[in-house]
Amino acid sequence: MSTNFSYPKKVTIGDITVRDGFQHEEIFIPTEAKLWVLEQSILAGIKHVETTNFGNPRGMPQFKDADELSRRLHSSKKIKHLLDDVTVTAVTIRERSIERAIEARKEGYGPNRILMMVSTSGTHHKRNSGIYLDEYWKMAEKYIPLCHDAGIKVNGTVSTIWGCPIEGPTELSKAVEFTKRCLDIGADDVEHADHDGSASPDRVYDYFSMLLDAIPNPEKHIAHFHVTRGWGLANVLAALQAGMTNYESCFGGLGGQPANFCAGVPVSGTGAYYYKDPNGVGLVCTEDMVVMMDEMGIDTGLDIDKILEIGNMMEKILGRRLRSETINNGRIPKTLTGR
Repeated sequence: MSTNFSYPKKVTIGDITVRDGFQHEEIFIPTEAKLWVLEQSILAGIKHVETTNFGNPRGMPQFKDADELSRRLHSSKKIKHLLDDVTVTAVTIRERSIERAIEARKEGYGPNRILMMVSTSGTHHKRNSGIYLDEYWKMAEKYIPLCHDAGIKVNGTVSTIWGCPIEGPTELSKAVEFTKRCLDIGADDVEHADHDGSASPDRVYDYFSMLLDAIPNPEKHIAHFHVTRGWGLANVLAALQAGMTNYESCFGGLGGQPANFCAGVPVSGTGAYYYKDPNGVGLVCTEDMVVMMDEMGIDTGLDIDKILEIGNMMEKILGRRLRSETINNGRIPKTLTGR
């Protein structure tokens, strides 16, 4: 039987649990646990990790240990021989956070890549960052060269591509325009974020097809999907069919909007939760995506058994059952016992 079902045979998967996954938690995750997750992820073969947010910890106290965690990661004997080949990313929403990342880099422990976020929805961008879109572009034009001078690559994340939880529907073509603008002013790559689970598989395929027609370099693009409405892996499949080769995810399907309550204290986060059940949101699950791709014959370059070990331990770190179906039900058996 012939089929038109095609997709890349090799992909890159970055895990962003320690930043995006843990930002949603209403308890403070110990620095030692964050370090353990980063070390084990790198030992499993992951080449791209997000470690922290260098923004003001008053709004997101989950990252009050940004400097300590970064120092400990860069001095870790377990992974020191691997770090040169790993992209270590920190989120930097505003000017001071970028400056902190540059200072940390100059002192020998800072990230080698930062992430600057822009939303195609002006309302969402203002709520997420505190500044208007025109102010953001001016900031990016000023700070991207300063980052490059410090040896830091810059990711320009484009959000609200498929919809905005505040404004509603958005235009896909606007995200392509924002992507071009990010790259034109010096961003090294662009993350395309379905930050709240608004994307459906048909529109994911349409968007990434449009994007790769306009900027035909898959290495410049990263797909980022949430599972708010249960479409996460379906959207991964649609992106694969469109030709995307870079993905990011979180262990256990963690993540989502920054918590507005942490360690027993109400904090600003990014304001009121978008949805009724804050635990209903989250990113595509690293374990499930890696296992699915393995079953499809796609090379991820990862130690899958070790990925599953990390997923199991993640439930102990957080003290609850997470949304990984692979952790709950196991991999598909490769041989039948007793025969």
